[in-house]
Amino acid sequence: MHFIDEATIHVKAGDGGNGCVAFRREAHVPRGGPSGGDGGDGGSVVVVADPQLTTLLDYKYRRHYKAERGQDGRNKDQYGKGGEELVLRVPVGTVVHDADSGERLFDLDTPDARYVAARGGKGGQGNIHFATAWNRAPRVATPGTPGDERSLRLELKLLADVGLLGFPNVGKSTFIARVSRARPKIADYPFTTLVPNLGVVDLGDERHLVVADIPGLIEGAAEGAGLGHRFLRHVERTRVLLHILDASPLAGPDRDPLSDFDTLNRELALYAPDLAKRPQVVALNKADITEVRDQADELSRAFAERGVRLFSLSAVTGDGVRQVLEELWRVAHA
Repeated sequence: MHFIDEATIHVKAGDGGNGCVAFRREAHVPRGGPSGGDGGDGGSVVVVADPQLTTLLDYKYRRHYKAERGQDGRNKDQYGKGGEELVLRVPVGTVVHDADSGERLFDLDTPDARYVAARGGKGGQGNIHFATAWNRAPRVATPGTPGDERSLRLELKLLADVGLLGFPNVGKSTFIARVSRARPKIADYPFTTLVPNLGVVDLGDERHLVVADIPGLIEGAAEGAGLGHRFLRHVERTRVLLHILDASPLAGPDRDPLSDFDTLNRELALYAPDLAKRPQVVALNKADITEVRDQADELSRAFAERGVRLFSLSAVTGDGVRQVLEELWRVAHA
């Protein structure tokens, strides 16, 4: 299953059916009069949030959607049948935008939320509505009105309690694989994670956390550098951010945890100022490596001077992971 978090589609609601001009022609009914019925209303296009879906994949390959037209009115006072509503199911967390103006139309952030993206046309009136004392045989009916038509941009923003942040290859995927049943790709090269991964963490006592593993960010991500800028939207809905840092030799000689921390928070602020103010839990990963353990105390003091508590953990061995999860629960439900 491919993860697709953005798609542009064109929707067209059904046109209303035309009203009918007809007269009664029955035995034993003298001067039968007008009997043309109304046209049926056109079907609307409705977008519905479906908790069973996780991707906008279907809308990447099919772009045009049209609801059913209303039937025309008929004789003998018969009204036309209304067009069927066309339901487009999308994942919970999908935001609907007008593709032409960029206007944000609706946020489907709860299960079964509904948004009428294009309203069906109204059916026309048959000639039964136009009979008067002066005109008992009207030969006039109105046509149905056209249904709405527009282009939509669908944007998926994952719903999660915790968003994982960090430079590429700091161990985010290893962490989510340790604490949940998510099985992201794990390798020893940057940008291993190409799409967000969701994992559900069971803390016991009926406590659960939904964790989103976001592809690694680098400096300039807010302006489009690297891969992470495409996925920054997915941390917008999280309650708390887990900032994972790497002080191992694999991080490279030009990197240190303090500067990484500052760089990524700066990118968050550039993308969305509110994100930089989101509660954060900061953890130093790879504590099973000697070089990292040797720096842990010094780094803890440096972060403490900024008012930040630095946790140490090893996503590989599991040391310190439980303590971080409990802190995430506490902050997320504070």
